[in-house]
Amino acid sequence: MHYPDTYYSRTLADQKVRPALSGSIACDTLVIGGGLAGLTTALQLARGGQNVVVLEARSIGFGASGRNGGFVSAGYATGIEEIERMSDAKSADQLYRMSIEGVDFVRDTIARLGISSADPVQGITSVMRYDDADGLKSHASNAEQKFGQKLDYLNTESLRQSLKSPRYFHGVRDRQAFHIHPLNYLRGIADEIERLGCLIFEGSSATATDLAPYKKQVRTKNGVVTATTVVFATGGYTGRVNPRLRRAVLPIATYVMVSEEAPDLIASAITTRDGIGDNRRAGDYYRLVAGGKRLLWGGRITTRAASTSGLVQELRREMTSTYPQLRALKTELAWSGLMAYARHLMPQIGEMQPGVWHCTAFGGHGLNTTAIGGKVVAEAILGQSDRHLVFSPFGLSWAGGMAGLAVAQLTYWKLQAEDWWRERAA
Repeated sequence: MHYPDTYYSRTLADQKVRPALSGSIACDTLVIGGGLAGLTTALQLARGGQNVVVLEARSIGFGASGRNGGFVSAGYATGIEEIERMSDAKSADQLYRMSIEGVDFVRDTIARLGISSADPVQGITSVMRYDDADGLKSHASNAEQKFGQKLDYLNTESLRQSLKSPRYFHGVRDRQAFHIHPLNYLRGIADEIERLGCLIFEGSSATATDLAPYKKQVRTKNGVVTATTVVFATGGYTGRVNPRLRRAVLPIATYVMVSEEAPDLIASAITTRDGIGDNRRAGDYYRLVAGGKRLLWGGRITTRAASTSGLVQELRREMTSTYPQLRALKTELAWSGLMAYARHLMPQIGEMQPGVWHCTAFGGHGLNTTAIGGKVVAEAILGQSDRHLVFSPFGLSWAGGMAGLAVAQLTYWKLQAEDWWRERAA
């Protein structure tokens, strides 16, 4: 097993290693990519009676799926107003409801499969770093009236009882959202796929494809899979085997750190088990892990390889400026990983050509959206629904290559600057 050194890989519930593909094999559907999108698709197809094979280049959950913040909440990487602008009001509402369905799918899957090692903890609170109580109350009211979301408004006094920082003015708590150990969740899904009689191969990178209409073949170093249908679900680590897909995503790095065990020190600043995310457009997120003994803190993005230690210093400055009482809290572990973004900041889900599907670009909001993405792709392949068509306005447009990455980095810096000015003007 070859995982980067993260809190999640250190706390795996099992150490199962799956073999690489060797020889020839046939199936109904081949899924390329063993992350959240690929395995959710495979799980739903297996439940539908298909014979499925999954090829994973490294290990199950090697990429962003197994090293993210673990937040499971409704929404997408972009806001509903922008989604409405790119599609229409009816589609935007449908997409948002589907994102809520994705949250429910993850929760239900953990319960149905008994994945206790996913360690679900209920509640995510979004905090505001400037004073706009009326706007936040209106948002909470609209979310409940329109989508049935239960968002509890928290005033300054109640918020600062659990988050002891003068940086925060108001918050809303989503009682339906939760946070998990994503790698254990993913490996629990993989076990279920295999229990249903399907096959998963690790260390099996796709090296060549022949995607003819009636008989598709995908080769690895030591084997070949023949399938009727192929699904590409490769995320931020998309290789050259599908150039169109590779050109359509921007691989963006994000950074996470985990503290030493110091429950008393952490409790001097944070006394809630909720996941926390601030309202800045270039904000950070954090939550307690290890039963409240450690603090996981994530944020920052870069479009080029950067020193993880250098970015961790930025994260630590953010943490200690928010909670000065945590200056003595030591960082024990830090890592980075690549997320896949499209330029329109929406998932890319659909049929590239007859029998060839893509399910990717979940960066920034992946745990719920990979769930609904995999679900609707499986529904389409099984002939159960055409719900995937609501994603059709968000296609595989060229992401801009190096220029697109430069624009993304400049945009992030611009958002950071706007956040800075907005807080100081409040």
